[in-house]
Amino acid sequence: MEIQYVIINFIILLTILVVAGRKTVKRIFGDRLEKINKELDEAEELEKMEIPVFEPYVEDETDDRISEDIAKAQAVVEEKINSIKAFGEREYNEIHRTMIENARKELFSVMKENVVKLFSYEKYSEEIKALDGQVLDTILSQIGLTSGDMAYLKHHDVLYVTLTSAFPLEKELVDKVDEATKKLLESVNGKTSLWVLEDSSLIGGLKLRIGDTVYDGTVSEELYQFEKNMNHEPIMDDDTVGLLIQEFTQKAEEFRPQIHKYQLGRVMTVSDGICWMDGLADIMYGEVVEFECGERGMVLDIQQNRIGCVIFGEFEHIEAGSRVRRVGRIASVPVGECLLGRVVDALGNPIDAMGYLPYEKSRPIEFKAPAILDRAPVNSPMHTGIKAIDALVPIGKGQRELIIGDRQTGKTAIAVDTIINQKGKNTICIYVAIGQKETLVAEIKEKLQSKGAMEYTTIIAVPASSSAALQYIAPFSGSAMAEYFMYEGKDVLIVFDDLSKHAVAYRELSLLLHRPSGREAYPGDIFYLHSRLLERAAHLSDDLGGGSITALPIIETLAGDISAYIPTNVISITDGQIFLDAELFNEGQRPAVNVGLSVSRVGGAAQSPVMKKVSSSLRTRLAQYRELAEFMQFGSDVDDATKATLEAGKRLTEALKQGRFLPIADEMQTILIFAVSEGYAKNVDVQDMERFEKELYSFFETEKASLALKVKTARKLDDTLREELNSALVEFVERF
Repeated sequence: MEIQYVIINFIILLTILVVAGRKTVKRIFGDRLEKINKELDEAEELEKMEIPVFEPYVEDETDDRISEDIAKAQAVVEEKINSIKAFGEREYNEIHRTMIENARKELFSVMKENVVKLFSYEKYSEEIKALDGQVLDTILSQIGLTSGDMAYLKHHDVLYVTLTSAFPLEKELVDKVDEATKKLLESVNGKTSLWVLEDSSLIGGLKLRIGDTVYDGTVSEELYQFEKNMNHEPIMDDDTVGLLIQEFTQKAEEFRPQIHKYQLGRVMTVSDGICWMDGLADIMYGEVVEFECGERGMVLDIQQNRIGCVIFGEFEHIEAGSRVRRVGRIASVPVGECLLGRVVDALGNPIDAMGYLPYEKSRPIEFKAPAILDRAPVNSPMHTGIKAIDALVPIGKGQRELIIGDRQTGKTAIAVDTIINQKGKNTICIYVAIGQKETLVAEIKEKLQSKGAMEYTTIIAVPASSSAALQYIAPFSGSAMAEYFMYEGKDVLIVFDDLSKHAVAYRELSLLLHRPSGREAYPGDIFYLHSRLLERAAHLSDDLGGGSITALPIIETLAGDISAYIPTNVISITDGQIFLDAELFNEGQRPAVNVGLSVSRVGGAAQSPVMKKVSSSLRTRLAQYRELAEFMQFGSDVDDATKATLEAGKRLTEALKQGRFLPIADEMQTILIFAVSEGYAKNVDVQDMERFEKELYSFFETEKASLALKVKTARKLDDTLREELNSALVEFVERF
């Protein structure tokens, strides 16, 4: 058609404009590029710096201090170099992405303007009429009645039909529509009421609406679909304006109005992020809808005469009476390797200034949990790198282990440390921040980057300023991303931080949707909400690839009350809990794990045999120590055996202390606990236990590396291994 060739000519003309404008764009970003180059030069200079090494005159404690200072200086320089390089790469990618996106928008805007002009030329009137006839014939070959239409006709005699075109239609086309729709309704004893409208905004073509269903063959709809697809196409590293022109030229050559089928409804009321609609008789629970203004929402309530929808974005510019259309799919999020190292929102949109997310696949946020026969027992350890947990409350791959405690007791720290400890273990990590402060999320991201953990981690950030709707879907979005990797045969660790705020968000939505409230004003299905979320964590059978999702949900308590509604619900769903005691935290115990209230119901099956043997009496000994320590507060005299138990308990408690972001290998944990349990630290002052621990690790890493490896791989703590450990520890104590 001549129309297509004219469009192509306009796009070719646009090429000249865009190419000529590239100098202006480069000039705009010139200062930023100069800044980046300056920073990169600084990084190179730092990289070339030589840190002087000082030779001590006397061998004493100064040697170690100098070595530590040199190591710290080197670490600072390396961190500075890496941060500068990362900044430069991010800034370059952002500039590149912005330029390409702006070029795409400009190209599309010009293309749309010229399509409108072309369809307004009188010389094309005959072609337009022929186009209308072709579009109408295609539409009439596809029309039918939906289940919603059938339900409507049970209570009404007439089904409304609307025929809309950009230009006046000939009578024969209108009669053809009238005849076809009457014939369609006669088969179900219904009648039609045909309305013919004219709307110049359609540009060309026509659309037919039967009930809530629209068969759209207009130019405006085709341009809308084209723009939507264009925005979802990835921005390649070698993308140029020339390639863009080639892309748009190809699209223009293929441009023809096609028939798009969708359903329309009407906005009744909107307030507080909740929209009530009518129509959309075939809508499904959890389906996405799109408003005229471009905002989207998700259906969470279906009643006989109206539909309740939560709005993802801003709702102030959604007006009553405006149209809303079905997207035709359940709410979904991007999945795949492209998410690793990224920070995204609850819908999977990138929010880390790293540009477009080049995803190829997506998954619905709601998905059926694996069946019982599809699961395998939990038999592989998920090492946290935290001594108190790996020894006393072990976690297995596929387990759901709750982290519970009061505010500011180190719950998030345990989760982040666990993520850091997965480096080099072929485990994908997903951290879902629900209702957290943006500063906290930024700190976590920075720490994960500095530890090299962002390479295998995705952060879903939904801060406290986000809508309740986004906070509600965030953990389900994270589960969908995790499931993709699980069904690919990989191990995944997912952290929900935290489900208390998630429950509050769901309560807010439920109250706005006028659902009946129950205990503490929570809706009656709050238990089902969290159970269908956490049951998606599993260890799949070998037939399904053997992948796993290990879930670490976090619950915040008030004054240590674990008998509250939400804590008891989640405790009953999970496979155990790690309880962080505020009193222990205030006493300086880090992490503040309450051994008496913490339990892992299935993780013991995944614990290494040597660690299981070494730590078998640990819980009892700690409990005895805590009891005796409380008794000693009364100032009573005790015998020597009791004093020995107290002293051993003090050292054992000190040995279990651990700083943040310092994960420890499983075999080193085992050696330390064995050493303290066997009394090799009995002559060590409590204040020196930290030094004892560090030097013990260094000793086994350098001089007894083969023995450490044997501890790691041993299937049991036999006499031979025990003898070797005792011999090595005797040697170490003599040197200490």
